[in-house]
Amino acid sequence: MGLWRTLAVKAVTLAVVLLSVLVLVVVVLGLTGVSDRILSAYVNEELRTVRQALSQRIRDPAELEKALEQYRRELEESYGLNRPWYERIPAMVARVLTLDLGYSRTITSFAGSRKVADIIAERVPYTVLLVTTAVAISAAAGINLGMRAAYRRGSLFDRAIAYLAAASYALPSWWTGLLMILIFYYYLRAFPAGGLFSAPPPADVFGRVLDLLWHAFLPVLTLVVVVVGGWAYISRTIVLNIAQEDFVQVAKAKGLPDSLIRRRYIMRPAAPPIATNVVFAIAGSIGGAILTETVFNWPGMGRLYYEAISAFDEGLVVALTFMYTLIYIAARFVVEVLIVALDPRVRL
Repeated sequence: MGLWRTLAVKAVTLAVVLLSVLVLVVVVLGLTGVSDRILSAYVNEELRTVRQALSQRIRDPAELEKALEQYRRELEESYGLNRPWYERIPAMVARVLTLDLGYSRTITSFAGSRKVADIIAERVPYTVLLVTTAVAISAAAGINLGMRAAYRRGSLFDRAIAYLAAASYALPSWWTGLLMILIFYYYLRAFPAGGLFSAPPPADVFGRVLDLLWHAFLPVLTLVVVVVGGWAYISRTIVLNIAQEDFVQVAKAKGLPDSLIRRRYIMRPAAPPIATNVVFAIAGSIGGAILTETVFNWPGMGRLYYEAISAFDEGLVVALTFMYTLIYIAARFVVEVLIVALDPRVRL
């Protein structure tokens, strides 16, 4: 019963975190005046368009200004500018909490829909294909290399992995992406420089899938190159720290086989922190990679967030913030359950 009570407390705590993040977004958008400036910019832009249309029909300047003022009041009422921010924004956040993500004012889906849910649903698969795949590959390779280096501490292999991990971690993703384009597209002509499909795309489904994977190769390779070093270094550090614990030394003094010591006395205590990093990395990957997606013209979630901020689309920004926070909270809860499953000490 104590275990379930602990998990319930964790769930309530994470729900409070979600609400706190949304409250913080409301305060930032409201108190700083960003929300009012964004909506005022929308109103002024629409008035500019309407003025050009009305000036062709209304020749009297006084009548024209009167019509524009009436239209301004209607726009301000529709956007909620006639109400203070602490009445307007919380209502929008309340809709988001019920998964009514609303509509984007500036960004549309590929099919032309302005529904935020449609826009996000359209971008998520591309981000999973690109960033989540890269994270899974780099995690598997980095963890394997890091553990092998830790087991052979001080060897030439260990030093080589340490240098490669440092170099990989130091590489900027945007610079690496440009380098990949220069090598594989400009010089070798082996892969496309960006985008989702060729122009024109293949007509058959199998051909489109292959074309999509062909376009995804360079951005996936870029992310793997810049991320795998961090995984190798973290895994190596975790395994080395556990290998120096007293219970590992006692197991060695007992004369237990190295394979048993690695599996039972090192790998098992190392599993919770490594699993925590993997879960958070996969959850974070759904948020996309802004720089890499921009370099390769890849329409994922990271680029969508950048476009929403650049366009001052507050509804889309709030919805994306909510979705990212919700993913983080779900990942946190999965981590809590995993730690309980992997580490028996937590149950006690």
